[in-house]
Amino acid sequence: MTKFIHVVDRILSRICVTLMVALVACVVWQVFSRYVLSSPSTSTDELARFLFIWVGLLGAAFTLGQKKHLAMDFLLLMLDGQKKASLQVLITLIGLFFASVIMVFGGGSLVLKTLSVGQVSPVLGLQMGWVYAAIPISGGCMILYLLRDLFAPTQD
Repeated sequence: MTKFIHVVDRILSRICVTLMVALVACVVWQVFSRYVLSSPSTSTDELARFLFIWVGLLGAAFTLGQKKHLAMDFLLLMLDGQKKASLQVLITLIGLFFASVIMVFGGGSLVLKTLSVGQVSPVLGLQMGWVYAAIPISGGCMILYLLRDLFAPTQD
């Protein structure tokens, strides 16, 4: 399981870096074309929005896996022993519920419905279902990390 998680970490980090580089390139080109060429690029504006969605969601999954996400852990810091371990399990179970029901099931339903009606983006003509696919993919990665934390917790 550890090797598999390591492979997922590497894949997610590389995808996030690649998407972020593309996002920065889109924004730089948008600014350059608007202010230097006086002819703003409409496609880079839309592409930057879609890249931002993917970077944000996949980055959230990656940071969850690295345990570097934003957390209000003041209650956890006050507890120790069995109470702390129980609260960590509860937090992980809540995260699993959210990632499973909202992100994977709800996001997957959104993707399927959007693809079935054929909604496309106005400028790029991309199927919006593929843009929304970041939700269930990110949720699936979160589930993987949360299951790791549930069955192989680390001592902080």
